[in-house]
Amino acid sequence: MNHRVELFVAVQRILPKHFLSRAIGKLAESTQPWLKNLLIRSAIKVFDIDLEEAKSDSLESYDSFNAFFIRELRDGVRPIDHHHDSVCCPADGMVSQAGKIDKNRIMQAKGINYSVARLIGDSATSEHYQDGSFATIYLSPRDYHRVHMPVSGKLIKTRYVPGDLFSVNDLTAQGLPDLFARNERLVCEFESELVGHFTVILVGAMLVAGIETVWGGTQSAGDGTVEEIDFSDRDLIYSKGEEIGRFKFGSTAIMLFQKGAVSGIEHLRVHQTMQMGEAIATVN
Repeated sequence: MNHRVELFVAVQRILPKHFLSRAIGKLAESTQPWLKNLLIRSAIKVFDIDLEEAKSDSLESYDSFNAFFIRELRDGVRPIDHHHDSVCCPADGMVSQAGKIDKNRIMQAKGINYSVARLIGDSATSEHYQDGSFATIYLSPRDYHRVHMPVSGKLIKTRYVPGDLFSVNDLTAQGLPDLFARNERLVCEFESELVGHFTVILVGAMLVAGIETVWGGTQSAGDGTVEEIDFSDRDLIYSKGEEIGRFKFGSTAIMLFQKGAVSGIEHLRVHQTMQMGEAIATVN
């Protein structure tokens, strides 16, 4: 590990990450025109955000910085791959890692891997993914911040797992073991006619003001414990490409598939940029 990585991780260890995230979250929800416009203009400049694809490029149309950050895109700018057997990228972002799950462990960075059971917070469910496949997509602050279905499926369970709020960028991934299994996350389990059981995990990060879903709004557990909700008796069925959640700042989405369910994920390149709706794998 180089000194730059070590220093970056060391600084994060001592920062009051939850306090900072809550404070930034309150600012980001402010509807004061001068403040939210200042924050939006600053973000556009600092992160080089392109509003050409946004449904609205007017700052006045956004009630708060968070409303801007989870902005909708214009119709048609993210076409969903039309092939019946395709698996789509769930979000705009960069491939952090992707490939096979080896002995119930996922690659985080070169020389670092972590446990599927710890990631999803349930050892029994992790057995679904023995020798399966995964893809980790990193959303930078400049990206479109809504998460969509990679394939059609029915929501059967969610599991909110409280945790830390380290940055999830490449430097941290290289220097902090078990990063995605340490951070706060929402595990969403689905059942699909095409691929069987699959999971989409929304991972929180430093300064992320919240994780939202279309079925439950802002996700959190007030008492700091794991909160599991069974949705199997409800018909919460989502089509490929349909929105399921959003991040109020940069973060990470991880997909898990069972052994033999999909192919092609292993051919994705680290740091490859992807757009939501683009084919990322093929159903076997």
